[in-house]
Amino acid sequence: MARFVIEGGGRLHGELSPKGAKNEALQVICATLLTSQKITISNIPEISDVLKLIEIISNLGTVVERIAKGVFSFQSVNINIDHLKSPQFFSQAGSLRGSLMIVGPLLARYGFALIPQPGGDKIGRRRLDTHFRGFEALGAKFTFDNIESSFRVEAKQLKGCYMLLDEASVTGTANLLMAATLAKGTTTIYNAACEPYLQQLCKMLISMGANIKGVGSNLLTIEGVTSLNGCDHELLPDMIEVGSFIGLAAMTASEITIKNVGYDHLGIIPESFRRFGINMIRKGDDLFIPTQEHYEIESFLDGSILTVSDAPWPGLTPDLLSIFLVIATQANGSVLIHQKMFESRLFFVDRLIEMGAKIILCDPHRATVIGLNKSHYLKGIRMSSPDIRAGVALLIAALSARGKSTIDYIEQIDRGYENIDLRLNSIGAKITRE
Repeated sequence: MARFVIEGGGRLHGELSPKGAKNEALQVICATLLTSQKITISNIPEISDVLKLIEIISNLGTVVERIAKGVFSFQSVNINIDHLKSPQFFSQAGSLRGSLMIVGPLLARYGFALIPQPGGDKIGRRRLDTHFRGFEALGAKFTFDNIESSFRVEAKQLKGCYMLLDEASVTGTANLLMAATLAKGTTTIYNAACEPYLQQLCKMLISMGANIKGVGSNLLTIEGVTSLNGCDHELLPDMIEVGSFIGLAAMTASEITIKNVGYDHLGIIPESFRRFGINMIRKGDDLFIPTQEHYEIESFLDGSILTVSDAPWPGLTPDLLSIFLVIATQANGSVLIHQKMFESRLFFVDRLIEMGAKIILCDPHRATVIGLNKSHYLKGIRMSSPDIRAGVALLIAALSARGKSTIDYIEQIDRGYENIDLRLNSIGAKITRE
């Protein structure tokens, strides 16, 4: 187990560049299983979750070549379906939730897929009904093995259909979309997720020869084709890293330029930070965050306390609520943070309270933050990273705090942020990895 030791209270200055989007990487890497032709993907973040998925599909038989930093080619010619039944696959796939998205491509191309109950962040219940009910609608037979805790789907030929998803699940939409590209006939997916990363998956599939209409909307229409080709694809910058860096600048009163943010794909994120009083200036595709000694949270027009909540795109991504909660601790004003999707994601606030923040945890989904307006600074403590996003939020809190902080179990942070300590140290942070 590794840990970060952070000397907080300093100001940072310089430029940061977001890596490629983790969530997009997991989707498009799974999509390489849909064809036997070579696919080259660039701007891949070399983080543990992504590298683990690459290892999983490599063990299945995909030929993977690392061409350069962040550039990989994939060619899935000789896939060993029997490997899905091996203890090695169960161990690897069971520790990575993103591995679930290999099911759609394998089912569409080989008529069979098997996956163990997937792991990932312990942030609350994350049901899989959307995936497997959708596969059943496409004509697959689904069984659950209660002893091995595994999911099995099989079908001689998937057939297009109309489906109304019970939730706008991003991974569920991606899985069903990939399966539908090789199904016979027309598939219509209503209440589909439409995040930029899902739009990128559609873009890649279309370049491979898929016939997809409605990209960017919640109504996707897919006309199945008999085979797909290879392509070249480049990932978007990670919007969660962009938001994390904005929050870091605000909490540490630092002047930071975030390079190549993919601004047109950030949606509501910049405006959400502006509602917290955080100034930012767009310069082309860069974001300049000037030094701010204080920032003030808006109220609603009737004077009531601002509520910030997550919602399916184009609403605010739940992955940034931890960041908003942390920056609220030093704002002027109060805010209610409402985490609707996951019931365990706010429990890290206990550590912030221990650091001196004024937070009322109303219930598993809601927390009220009373900003200190930097009249009192957080103090350094020892803590651990419970999940990727909370881990980075605690790291930001520690960098703003007075004194030394220690964050244990930083493997969670490494799952989503590549060399975050080295990158932040390059602009003045004092983070030691032990």
